[in-house]
Amino acid sequence: MADNSRFDHDLVLAHKFPETTFTYTERDAAVYALGVGACGRDAIDSDELKYVYHENGQQFVQVLPTFAALFSLGSLTNGSIDLPGLQYDPRLLLHGQQYIQIYKPFPSSASLINKVSLAGLHDKGLYSLAENLLIEQPTGDYVFISSKAAILELETKSYEKQSGELLCMNRSTIFLRGAGGFSNSSHPYSYSNYPENQAAAPKIPKSQPFAVFEDCTQPSQAFRAVIKCTCRGDANIIKTISGRFLLHVYPGETLITEMWLEGSRVIYQAKVKERNRAVLSGFVELHVTPSL
Repeated sequence: MADNSRFDHDLVLAHKFPETTFTYTERDAAVYALGVGACGRDAIDSDELKYVYHENGQQFVQVLPTFAALFSLGSLTNGSIDLPGLQYDPRLLLHGQQYIQIYKPFPSSASLINKVSLAGLHDKGLYSLAENLLIEQPTGDYVFISSKAAILELETKSYEKQSGELLCMNRSTIFLRGAGGFSNSSHPYSYSNYPENQAAAPKIPKSQPFAVFEDCTQPSQAFRAVIKCTCRGDANIIKTISGRFLLHVYPGETLITEMWLEGSRVIYQAKVKERNRAVLSGFVELHVTPSL
C-alpha cells in the first residue's frame, strides 16, 4: 500500500526512462497474425493471408497495426515499471487502455529504438462505490476488491534504427491497485500531457451497428474485424487505434464485434457471446472516410 512518505513528486517527473530496443523478424509478424486469428476460418483469405505469407518471399509480408502494442514491452522490467518516487505492488498492476498512433506502415522486419516518457500520473485515492473493482470468477461469482488506486500513463515512441524514422507511438494506461492515496485527499495529485481527444472513451451508439463480426479468438479480433469490414482489407488507412479493456476473456469463448461508423472514425465494442458481457471498446481513426 502506498503512503505519502513514499511519493516524491519531483523525482517522478524528473525520471528519464532509458531507451530500449525491439527487434522482430518476418516470422514474428506472421506468428502474431496467426495468433490473433488471421486465416483461422479461411486459409487462403486474401485479406488476411498477406499478414502470414507472400508468394514472392516473406520479406514482402505485411504487419498488422496492433503488432505495435508489443514494441513497448521493453519498458517493463520483469513485468513491472521501474519509476523512482512511486511505490506500488507489481502484482496488482492492470493494463487498462492502449492508444496507438501509426505514422507509416511497419516493415516486415525491423530493429527499433523506443523512447519512453511519462504521459500521466493520477492519484485516484479510495475508489468510490461505482469504481470498486469486481473480479468475476470462473464459477460466475464475483470478488469485491476495495482499495486505493493510481493511474499511470506511459508514452513510447518507436523509431526504425536504420533510418531513424518514427513508425508509431504507444500510450499505455496502467491501473495500479493499492498505489493511491499518496497525496492530499482534498487536492488529489494529477499530472497529464495526454490530449483530451485521445483519452476520452467514446460512447457506444444506441443505433444498430453497421457490421457485426463473430470469431473465437482473443480481443485483437476486434481490430481484424475493423480492417476486414471497414478498411476492405487495407490496414494502411488506419491512423490511430484506441482500446479500453473492460473484462477478461476465457480461452475458447466467442467474441462478437459490433461496429458503428461516424465519419472517419469507427467505434467498436467486443462482447463475449456466451456471457453477453462487453470486454473491449474503443475506436479506430482512419485516414479516409470509407464508403460502405
